[in-house]
Amino acid sequence: MNVAVVTGAGSGIGRQVARALLGAGYRVALVGRRAETLRETADGSGAALVVPADVGSAEAVAGLFAEVRRAWGRVDLLFNNAGTFGPAGAADEISVEDWRRTVDTNLTGAFLCAREAVRLMKEQRPRGGRIINNGSISAHSPRPGSVAYTATKHAITGLTKSLSLDGRAYDIACGQIDIGNAATEMTAGIAEGARQADGRLAPEPTFDVEQVARAVLYMAGLPLEANVQFMTLAATKMPFIGRG
Repeated sequence: MNVAVVTGAGSGIGRQVARALLGAGYRVALVGRRAETLRETADGSGAALVVPADVGSAEAVAGLFAEVRRAWGRVDLLFNNAGTFGPAGAADEISVEDWRRTVDTNLTGAFLCAREAVRLMKEQRPRGGRIINNGSISAHSPRPGSVAYTATKHAITGLTKSLSLDGRAYDIACGQIDIGNAATEMTAGIAEGARQADGRLAPEPTFDVEQVARAVLYMAGLPLEANVQFMTLAATKMPFIGRG
């Protein structure tokens, strides 16, 4: 039975993916800040391990993977999903503290989890595994007033490429899924009205988050000799190509 670690598993995309992995027979470590929402995701499954942790803390992430190692001895999949939209505003309108909090969660958190996963994947037998990073359409093209979020998501692409390259010698594959307008609690406002590049507020189409889970399951289910390097999954009619 394969072992997965899913960050940001207490809601939204993380919850949907975690439940899909449990349904597919994985043992899944559910990671997030709040134990109660993680337990809701687990829904009583005996294959779920609830691990409250702040992914921006090196000590917390090390403890998380130590707990996974004690419980199951290995990790086959890391879904780096934890993230925050961060502050809204242009570069001169947001605080350094808000910038750093966004970087700590979206970028440093993904790095810390990848670091511990890679360390375990190199040591375990059979060795290797897969890391899937949750990027965003904003890894390609920004929304207005999203400088912190967009910068971190562009950086995730660099992290994905480096992990993919450096992991080759150890049978560690790394890919990225860039999602646009999946319907979750975090994106609820998009359907009502999102700021466009010309300053207008306009409603945007969304799609069922279950499709994200299906896509991640496909990426995760490949043999380690094959890898989806980048997948873009978006609402068909969202303003992405040309952002209009």
